[in-house]
Amino acid sequence: MAFAGVDFMNIEDLLSDEEKLVRDSVRSFVEDKVIPIIEDHYMKGTFPLELVKPMAELGYFGANLKGYGCAGLNSVAYGLIMQELERGDSGLRSFVSVQGALVMYPIHDFGSHEQKEKWLPRLRAGAAIGCFGLTEPDFGSNPAGMRTRARKDGSEYILNGTKAWITNGSIADVAVVWARCEDTCIRGFLVEKGTEGFKSKDYHNKHSLRASVTSELVFDNCPIPQSNLLPKAQGLKSALLCLNQARYGIAWGAIGSAMACYHTARRWALERKQFSDKPIASHQLVQNKLVHILTEITKAQLLAHRLGRLKDEGKVRPDQISMAKRNNVAMALEVARMARDILGANGILSEYPVFRHMANLESVYTYEGTHDIHTLILGQSITGIPAFE
Repeated sequence: MAFAGVDFMNIEDLLSDEEKLVRDSVRSFVEDKVIPIIEDHYMKGTFPLELVKPMAELGYFGANLKGYGCAGLNSVAYGLIMQELERGDSGLRSFVSVQGALVMYPIHDFGSHEQKEKWLPRLRAGAAIGCFGLTEPDFGSNPAGMRTRARKDGSEYILNGTKAWITNGSIADVAVVWARCEDTCIRGFLVEKGTEGFKSKDYHNKHSLRASVTSELVFDNCPIPQSNLLPKAQGLKSALLCLNQARYGIAWGAIGSAMACYHTARRWALERKQFSDKPIASHQLVQNKLVHILTEITKAQLLAHRLGRLKDEGKVRPDQISMAKRNNVAMALEVARMARDILGANGILSEYPVFRHMANLESVYTYEGTHDIHTLILGQSITGIPAFE
């Protein structure tokens, strides 16, 4: 049964012709190029590098940025790209999200003219891959505590420290790395592959995001030319602005995972027969699960759509993005678990995408701000009282 989308509340009517065209194009790409190979990559623990060039040719990298060959799409169209890619696999959406929101965006908004000219066309074309180094082994939810340091030495900065859980780390040609300088200000640096003292090491034996490269980055007296300092990135706020871009994409992407699980569970329930040779979809408890899943997906769709319109109007707030990331990922994880329950024992087989999505979402639930951290962001927004300390 081909995937026809999930749209109970006619959200299609809220989309422009361009937004529909973008969504349908990515949906076809996922059906034709991603779904046939992704389970094999997941089981082997490899990233499908063969998809990088086709995705670049279709304009997925930095799709919401303007100039330098980027597509310049609006936020809803960009969100729909993330949704459809994650319907394929969270690891694939993570790759595209990191490339665009966490690497191209900071270069585009904080970089010099020379940095933009050097990197953005290459990153957009998939000729270069990027990664984003903020999280450290001892500082995940509290990036302000980072220990990575950049010391000025003539026309260079000497970089020392370690970054953890970095998507694309070992395959990246350039890393956007955040470090505390001697004046205590946190700044962003472009660290190029092959830089002296720069090493990466992949995490292996993952149960989640297996079709994704996840690495540790180590900087041991790395000389970084001053020309690789992002001149407009000042303080932790700049790094968090990048995270807001990524969190926005995740809010849409999680819907894609949920839709894949719903589509699979509904089809299974209609085909699987038990008790008097009736499909299990005829039983009340199964219908209850399907109704709950569809309702939660619909609410998440409306939340993401409104968020996208606010973003294009320049009115979106970080706490609104936190609400969408928090709600939609938790929703998708619950949907995946319920879908696996509907499939019974078959729910753990790689013949079906449900358990893969469920395992991936365990990571999505945690990265780019954990569920609890986004709860505290919203709590502060509501009460005016920060509960982090």
